[in-house]
Amino acid sequence: MLGILSLLMGFASISTDLYLPAMPAMGHALGTSSGMMEWTVSGYLIGFSLGQLLWGPVSDRHGRRPPVAVGLVLFVIGSAGCALAGSASAIIGWRVVQAVGASAGVVLSRAMVRDLFEGPRAAQMLSTLITVMAIAPLLGPVAGGEILALAGWRAIFWILVGVGLLTLFALPTLPETLPVERRSREPLGRALMGYGALLGDRRLLGYAGAGGFFYGGMFAYIAGTPFSYITYHHVPAQLYGLLFAAGIIGIMATNMINARLVVRFGSDRLLTYGTMGAAGAALVLALAARTDWGRLWGLAAPLFVFVSATGFIVANSIAGALNDFPERAGAVSALVGALQYGSGIVGSGLVGAFADGTPWPMGCVIALAGIGSLLCTRLLARTLAHH
Repeated sequence: MLGILSLLMGFASISTDLYLPAMPAMGHALGTSSGMMEWTVSGYLIGFSLGQLLWGPVSDRHGRRPPVAVGLVLFVIGSAGCALAGSASAIIGWRVVQAVGASAGVVLSRAMVRDLFEGPRAAQMLSTLITVMAIAPLLGPVAGGEILALAGWRAIFWILVGVGLLTLFALPTLPETLPVERRSREPLGRALMGYGALLGDRRLLGYAGAGGFFYGGMFAYIAGTPFSYITYHHVPAQLYGLLFAAGIIGIMATNMINARLVVRFGSDRLLTYGTMGAAGAALVLALAARTDWGRLWGLAAPLFVFVSATGFIVANSIAGALNDFPERAGAVSALVGALQYGSGIVGSGLVGAFADGTPWPMGCVIALAGIGSLLCTRLLARTLAHH
């Protein structure tokens, strides 16, 4: 069960990280700019955010398994569309379809954890899942670079078709975690309106904002590093995969540390430490990106620290938000996810819009994201003091 849940959570990263090293080559083959290729990340995130908002209430009403199956079918169709696409705009369109499908597995695997566990135990389980799931982006860019060299960029999307079909066949082994008597009876329209009420909760906003701003920085990193490393600093595509993998190892390490410490220190305190570390690293990065101080390592070192903060920020912010609304786990998981990836659209979109051939737009966006994440935990601290 842990294996399938990790795989479902990993769909978000595998469908992007596998083709990252191929982005400059895809742009060249399709005769389009780096800014346009960076928008294939933003297009994916639009589908991913909107998809989550739909799947959350649907699963609270109809159970977790049927929506996951529908999502996997959409993921397979979208991946095949990307493989056959003849232009960058067609890829952006198919990436939206692929993302709506992938989002079902991600949002519902989190809701399944909340169905089965609560409190620090839920944060601990999410940390474990994220650690296992981190294997996908760890191997993704390295594997993507190899597939690109052996078979070209279209083969990357055909492999995603295969992954989607395999997961679909494995799905019947996953139990349904939401029994009929615990399902929501309210109509879908009213459930979607319920997002407004959730957004009025200050604690929920604090948790969602801390994770959301951080994701904005993470996706600025995902959209910006292929061009900052490969094009600006002339790093070979295969070596890019290794630089990216270093960050994932940092994420896995901090998630394992978080799973160990969360029961003792509580998720709120670890969340605050994580955002402080991320904000500090982001400011150093912005300085290095502006002045070219330290060249490649001036970027890679603070980026490693920023990305590693994931282990203290993501699981704790999601668990904190889910904790207050156990009866609406699907909807809360969807809302938090949509806000996180919605920030990702802004982060990756800004890097694409201000692309000037240097790492500065990426460094600037990540610095703003790190500060925003820290300010949200301060809002949360004030709300906790009033409780």
